[in-house]
Amino acid sequence: MTDPIFAHRVQFAMTVMFHYLFPILTMGLGFFIALYSTMYLRTGDRRYSDAARFWAKVFAINFALGVVTGIPLEFEFGTNWSRFSSYGGGVFGQTLPMEGVYAFFLESGFLGLFLFGEHRVSRVVHWLAGVGVSLGSLLSGYFIVATDAWMQHPVGYTVDPDGALRLTSFWQVLLNPYAGWQYLHTINGALVTAAFVIGGVGAFYLLAGRHPEFARLSVKTAVIAGLVLSITQAFPTGDLNSRNIVRYQPVKLASMEGLFETKAGAPIAIIGMPDSEAGQLVDPIYVPDVLSFLAYGNFRASVEGLSSYPEDLWPPVELTYYTYHIMVGLGTLFILQMLVGLLLLWRRRLFTTRWFLWTLMFGIPFTYIANEAGWMVAEVGRQPWVVYGLLKTAQGTSPNVFAAETIFTILGFAGIYALLGMLFLLLVGRVILKGPNGTMTRVM
Repeated sequence: MTDPIFAHRVQFAMTVMFHYLFPILTMGLGFFIALYSTMYLRTGDRRYSDAARFWAKVFAINFALGVVTGIPLEFEFGTNWSRFSSYGGGVFGQTLPMEGVYAFFLESGFLGLFLFGEHRVSRVVHWLAGVGVSLGSLLSGYFIVATDAWMQHPVGYTVDPDGALRLTSFWQVLLNPYAGWQYLHTINGALVTAAFVIGGVGAFYLLAGRHPEFARLSVKTAVIAGLVLSITQAFPTGDLNSRNIVRYQPVKLASMEGLFETKAGAPIAIIGMPDSEAGQLVDPIYVPDVLSFLAYGNFRASVEGLSSYPEDLWPPVELTYYTYHIMVGLGTLFILQMLVGLLLLWRRRLFTTRWFLWTLMFGIPFTYIANEAGWMVAEVGRQPWVVYGLLKTAQGTSPNVFAAETIFTILGFAGIYALLGMLFLLLVGRVILKGPNGTMTRVM
């Protein structure tokens, strides 16, 4: 790793992927806190209040770790990516501070009121705090996605005489056509993760014979919401987000599908191994014409392959292809899993079918993998550009930071993040062992 540009990329990839583990759950879990709070306000059923309070505790731990692990990213813009910051800071310098100033304070303020104000404010005010937690996390996510969408499809700018970009329309950046479906796809993925976490913890309690009412509510919520959200992750959010890629980044589409040659009636590859040097997909299994239909709504439409573009503008084909197929493959399994869960619920066997409860527990990490794989597709597939079509990644690095310095900090971050990860698991584990009633019990 003697190349400083490669070292910078590795460091940012490691820090941002570890950090993203926490926003995934906060963006999704906030919605379910608001949902349970609303059900309690409407019905007065304490099960919903207990569920909202329990998940708010998990949310708070997750939120705190997300803040801590996000701080290094801000510094890396200056230490490792100073030319990128100088070039585009006039644009994304507007959206990123808004995420911190507005969404962060909104989210943290309402979270404090929700956690500590239940017996000090009215039920309506407490319910509004729960809704505020959800809105804060969703708003926070939008500012981040809008920033990334601008890097994927830059709008609302002019180029100054010194070569830097200057913002001309904040609303164009905020309402970027690339941002809408990217945001909905991102949030939907976070909601899928939250549903699986809720279901996995509920399944743990049922298998351990603890907190049966809370556990049944959690598992039922997870199966119903998880099925709906897993389907909408594919259609419409995933499909329409892919339409943006077709329109604005067709070379990324070709890499995602391992399509090397332009073809009318292009097939979709279920499996296969891309070989970018040979320019082919090895041992593929195709579904004829489907890619053309998904991309253009026409089974015989022509889809451009990688050979239509200079090789120096190709993203890392193998990595883009495999992460995309991991994301899609896991998403398909989630749908099938929750269909089985719905069938068991209909047959009144959901809470007693132990093998399915085990799948819910062990399904939790795979939702995180699917989310991380999706972001790898978005970011790796954008290469070699850091601002698409305007600034290449290699041009955005800091010129006087050596590879050895970056490697040293990578090792430091790895150690610190390992400790933070263990701390997170310890704290969340204690909350789960205490359960919704807050009493620590031994698991037999």
